[in-house]
Amino acid sequence: MANSKFLPGIGQEFGFGGAGRQNDAVRETELVDRVAGSTGLTPAEAARVVDDVVAWFREPVEDYVRRRHAQHRLRGKRNPEIFALIERELAGRLVAAPVLSQRQLRRIVYG
Repeated sequence: MANSKFLPGIGQEFGFGGAGRQNDAVRETELVDRVAGSTGLTPAEAARVVDDVVAWFREPVEDYVRRRHAQHRLRGKRNPEIFALIERELAGRLVAAPVLSQRQLRRIVYG
Protein backbone atom coordinates (compact mmCIF):
# COMPACT_ATOMS: atom_id res chain seq x y z
CA MET A 1 0.00 0.00 0.00
CA ALA A 2 1.11 3.56 -0.52
CA ASN A 3 1.44 6.19 2.17
CA SER A 4 -1.94 7.44 3.27
CA LYS A 5 -3.48 9.95 5.65
CA PHE A 6 -4.81 8.45 8.87
CA LEU A 7 -7.52 11.06 9.34
CA PRO A 8 -8.16 13.92 6.95
CA GLY A 9 -6.88 17.23 8.18
CA ILE A 10 -4.84 16.16 11.19
CA GLY A 11 -1.59 15.61 9.35
CA GLN A 12 -0.63 12.15 10.52
CA GLU A 13 0.97 10.02 7.86
CA PHE A 14 1.82 6.37 8.15
CA GLY A 15 3.96 4.46 5.69
CA PHE A 16 3.04 0.97 4.65
CA GLY A 17 5.23 -1.32 2.64
CA GLY A 18 8.27 -0.05 0.85
CA ALA A 19 11.97 -0.81 0.95
CA GLY A 20 12.41 -0.32 4.71
CA ARG A 21 9.97 -3.07 5.61
CA GLN A 22 11.25 -6.38 7.00
CA ASN A 23 10.89 -9.41 4.83
CA ASP A 24 7.52 -10.79 5.98
CA ALA A 25 8.19 -14.29 4.68
CA VAL A 26 11.39 -14.68 6.72
CA ARG A 27 9.91 -13.11 9.86
CA GLU A 28 6.75 -15.18 9.70
CA THR A 29 8.68 -18.40 8.96
CA GLU A 30 10.77 -17.83 12.09
CA LEU A 31 7.63 -17.10 14.09
CA VAL A 32 5.85 -20.19 12.75
CA ASP A 33 8.86 -22.33 13.72
CA ARG A 34 8.89 -20.83 17.21
CA VAL A 35 5.14 -21.30 17.74
CA ALA A 36 5.27 -24.87 16.43
CA GLY A 37 8.26 -25.69 18.64
CA SER A 38 6.83 -24.17 21.81
CA THR A 39 3.27 -25.50 21.47
CA GLY A 40 3.58 -28.87 19.79
CA LEU A 41 1.41 -27.68 16.89
CA THR A 42 2.24 -28.86 13.41
CA PRO A 43 3.88 -26.24 11.18
CA ALA A 44 0.59 -25.91 9.25
CA GLU A 45 -1.40 -25.34 12.45
CA ALA A 46 1.21 -22.89 13.75
CA ALA A 47 1.09 -21.01 10.43
CA ARG A 48 -2.68 -20.60 10.75
CA VAL A 49 -2.27 -19.27 14.30
CA VAL A 50 0.44 -16.83 13.19
CA ASP A 51 -1.68 -15.68 10.24
CA ASP A 52 -4.62 -15.01 12.59
CA VAL A 53 -2.49 -13.06 15.07
CA VAL A 54 -0.73 -11.04 12.37
CA ALA A 55 -4.09 -10.19 10.76
CA TRP A 56 -5.42 -9.09 14.16
CA PHE A 57 -2.58 -6.60 14.63
CA ARG A 58 -2.70 -5.37 11.04
CA GLU A 59 -6.30 -4.24 11.46
CA PRO A 60 -6.35 -0.52 10.62
CA VAL A 61 -7.17 1.73 13.56
CA GLU A 62 -10.28 3.05 11.79
CA ASP A 63 -11.62 -0.49 11.35
CA TYR A 64 -10.82 -1.35 14.98
CA VAL A 65 -12.64 1.76 16.25
CA ARG A 66 -15.73 1.08 14.12
CA ARG A 67 -15.81 -2.61 15.10
CA ARG A 68 -15.43 -1.91 18.82
CA HIS A 69 -18.00 0.91 18.69
CA ALA A 70 -20.54 -1.44 17.13
CA GLN A 71 -19.77 -4.17 19.70
CA HIS A 72 -20.16 -1.77 22.62
CA ARG A 73 -23.45 -0.45 21.16
CA LEU A 74 -24.78 -4.00 20.97
CA ARG A 75 -24.03 -4.32 24.70
CA GLY A 76 -26.17 -1.26 25.40
CA LYS A 77 -23.43 1.24 26.12
CA ARG A 78 -23.88 4.91 25.20
CA ASN A 79 -21.43 6.95 23.12
CA PRO A 80 -19.71 8.91 25.94
CA GLU A 81 -18.88 5.63 27.70
CA ILE A 82 -17.98 3.90 24.42
CA PHE A 83 -15.51 6.54 23.29
CA ALA A 84 -13.83 6.60 26.71
CA LEU A 85 -13.52 2.79 26.58
CA ILE A 86 -12.11 2.78 23.05
CA GLU A 87 -9.65 5.52 23.96
CA ARG A 88 -8.29 3.30 26.79
CA GLU A 89 -8.36 0.16 24.61
CA LEU A 90 -6.24 1.79 21.91
CA ALA A 91 -3.67 2.94 24.46
CA GLY A 92 -3.33 -0.62 25.74
CA ARG A 93 -2.98 -2.46 22.44
CA LEU A 94 0.23 -4.41 22.00
CA VAL A 95 0.96 -2.51 18.80
CA ALA A 96 -0.02 0.91 20.06
CA ALA A 97 -2.25 3.07 17.96
CA PRO A 98 -1.66 6.80 17.80
CA VAL A 99 -3.23 8.77 20.64
CA LEU A 100 -6.71 9.81 19.49
CA SER A 101 -9.08 12.16 21.21
CA GLN A 102 -12.73 11.21 21.66
CA ARG A 103 -13.53 13.77 18.96
CA GLN A 104 -11.22 11.94 16.52
CA LEU A 105 -12.84 8.63 17.48
CA ARG A 106 -16.30 10.09 16.73
CA ARG A 107 -15.00 11.30 13.35
CA ILE A 108 -13.88 7.75 12.52
CA VAL A 109 -17.29 6.32 13.38
CA TYR A 110 -19.54 9.07 12.00
CA GLY A 111 -17.34 10.79 9.42
